[in-house]
Amino acid sequence: MQDIARRLQGKICVVTGASRGVGRGIALSLGAAGATVYVTGRTRQEGEAPLPGTVGATAAEVTRRGGHGIAVACDHADDAQVEALFAQVGREQGRLDLLVNNALTVPEALVAPGPFWDKPLAMSALLDVGLRSSYVSSYFAAPLMLAGGGLIAFTSAPGARCYMHGPAYGAGKAGIDKMAFDMAHDLRPHGVATVSLWLGVVATERTAAVLAAEPRKYGRVVPESAEFPGRVLAAFYADPERQARSGGVYYAAELARELGVVDLDGRQPPSYRAALGGPLPFSDAVVE
Repeated sequence: MQDIARRLQGKICVVTGASRGVGRGIALSLGAAGATVYVTGRTRQEGEAPLPGTVGATAAEVTRRGGHGIAVACDHADDAQVEALFAQVGREQGRLDLLVNNALTVPEALVAPGPFWDKPLAMSALLDVGLRSSYVSSYFAAPLMLAGGGLIAFTSAPGARCYMHGPAYGAGKAGIDKMAFDMAHDLRPHGVATVSLWLGVVATERTAAVLAAEPRKYGRVVPESAEFPGRVLAAFYADPERQARSGGVYYAAELARELGVVDLDGRQPPSYRAALGGPLPFSDAVVE
């Protein structure tokens, strides 16, 4: 099995939406692999958000793990703040090697039962900070990556294929997958790869609350760690064949098996393909 330690030594990374949850876990894994990680999010101080975690705390833990964490408070609904973020990376580092588009608005009604018209219209925020914000971050990041190659990664989910949390969530994830595919076409001449990762059940603060609320429904679910997707991305970045997979949509668990990656506890997290379906192939046709 691959050891991610120092695989990203000297590499410059940005992880969006990393105050807590999946983004935090990814940032920590990249730090453990030796990277400099710009950690973005809106939460500067504990208590500003319902769940624990701040950009500063994540950045400090990245450094403790062996990387170099840099906290940047950034609202990914504000294009000017996003532009300023990547301008800062350009000034301080001169390049960017890995962008992880993870920022996502999670409305309170996300997992509530019922049809979309009975839920608040604010569910559409998933398309702003999630789908659109990933495009904006990639737009400002790409010029920093063209000279040296690199990777733009997206966190996605099987909701791109099956019904999951309603049409706003599903459309956002399907759009993310297609965005990764199309950006790969534009970036390929510059040696920059893209990938969209379908995550499983991840052990985040939010997931813990959901599992505890319905133990009969989720009693047998064993979540993968929040650091597992980052371990997969570190191995994917270090893979000399990553360009051959560029534009692909993969279950993180399946890609982990191919790359020889296990979770923190040595376990191989399961793929949910049998229950939820797999990514659909895109056409090879190109219309300029």
